[in-house]
Amino acid sequence: MAYIEFKNVEVRFTDFVAGLRGVNLSIERGEFAFIVGRTGAGKSTLLKLLTKEVRPTSGEVWLDGRELGKMPPAAIPMLRREMGIVPQDFALLPKKRVWENVGYALRAVGATRKQVRSQVPEILDRVNILHRADAFPAELSGGEQQRVAIARALINNPNLLVADEPTGNLDPEQSWEIIELLKHLNLRGTTVLIATHDMMVVERAKGRIIRMESGLVASDSKPVPEVVAEGLFATPETEEPDA
Repeated sequence: MAYIEFKNVEVRFTDFVAGLRGVNLSIERGEFAFIVGRTGAGKSTLLKLLTKEVRPTSGEVWLDGRELGKMPPAAIPMLRREMGIVPQDFALLPKKRVWENVGYALRAVGATRKQVRSQVPEILDRVNILHRADAFPAELSGGEQQRVAIARALINNPNLLVADEPTGNLDPEQSWEIIELLKHLNLRGTTVLIATHDMMVVERAKGRIIRMESGLVASDSKPVPEVVAEGLFATPETEEPDA
């Protein structure tokens, strides 16, 4: 079984409004995938099924061998601790400094003060924001605030990171910096799913692209690995002339 499986999943908000309509989709561990489409296409709904913010009307959602539909409500907080969730609006605490925002999240999951003191600098350094540790959110650029939001999502070294429009409030340069950061985390083994309508960064990043339309998977394209594409990316060798 794949790391993530959506099996004939339907989500209906009302009798006349469907978020998803019979979605079948598999995502392997360690993939880096974009979920793209217009507003209302079903991108965010797909992610919220994984975080248990939305329940399927029918069908099955599997994560790492567990059917999420059978998970009791009491187990949902622990499930969310196993993943990193990056919201679109940063959701930083405005009266707390950068290190306090991350430290507060660590304390919320049971870390001791000693663990906070040792882990926060390491996490901030991973997302290249350690130099702004004493700044308040209002003193940061949009890209810096998003780095702090990602840092907070990394507190439990998650195997899965889901990001809903992480570049939606950023300019093109900041957007690419955030995507590069997420790609770097992916190279360390984290499965990364990004819902976005920012096609400039999608096309530049060359990841898997899952296109949603009207609650359905309209297309699904995976990049061809260089090691598999025989000769497509290699530089031809110059043959030695015959003696």
